[in-house]
Amino acid sequence: MSTHINAPEGAIAKTVLLPGDPLRAKFIAENFLDDAKCYNEVRGMFGYTGTYKGVPVSVQGTGMGQPSLSIYAQELFQFYGVEKAIRIGTCGSVSKDVPVRDIILGNGACTDSSLQSQRFGLMHYAPVPDFGLLYTAYNKAKELNLNVHVGQLVSSDRFYDENANWKLWAKYGALGIEMEAAELYTLAAQFQRKALAICTVSDHIISGEATTAEERQKTFKDMMILALETAINS
Repeated sequence: MSTHINAPEGAIAKTVLLPGDPLRAKFIAENFLDDAKCYNEVRGMFGYTGTYKGVPVSVQGTGMGQPSLSIYAQELFQFYGVEKAIRIGTCGSVSKDVPVRDIILGNGACTDSSLQSQRFGLMHYAPVPDFGLLYTAYNKAKELNLNVHVGQLVSSDRFYDENANWKLWAKYGALGIEMEAAELYTLAAQFQRKALAICTVSDHIISGEATTAEERQKTFKDMMILALETAINS
């Protein structure tokens, strides 16, 4: 057990999907995993382990933002020996070439978070995913006929950004703004594990377009399947 995950030894698979929303973890367990069992309910942050096509997979909610994800990702790596962690979440597009409903695979994650300066001081670390996971996810997305883009994500600590900092990130080629990937990539590097962020574009910051609840449900399912297929084939 760890402070925030009440799971006994062996209850968590070596590969874990990480949605921010714990109810999305519950949805995945109930709709995609066979023989899923709940191993965590601490603070309502559900975690489940089951199998997907015969391969053990866990799914653990992380909450919103890098400080919250940091707690769960570190405990999974440090106390439960998790080897592969795949974030599945949403992002806002800041590129005219990446429309709503498409999927972004983060080949790097910029950030405005002080978490990095606390670690590295005046040095600047570049958080990147595991190339094997990224390569597998890209090819699986093509096999599944999904609209996918590979590019930089930005992990912001602020959801409501009245300073419109997204414009500067967009100028330097970022594709989407989200809130967790940079910390996940950094922790994976620290513990020498593998990580990838897969994000569905739920809204377009430039145009103001956003998905409906029904549309989000469908695109979320595409992302979930892509993450599961990546998990068992890499």
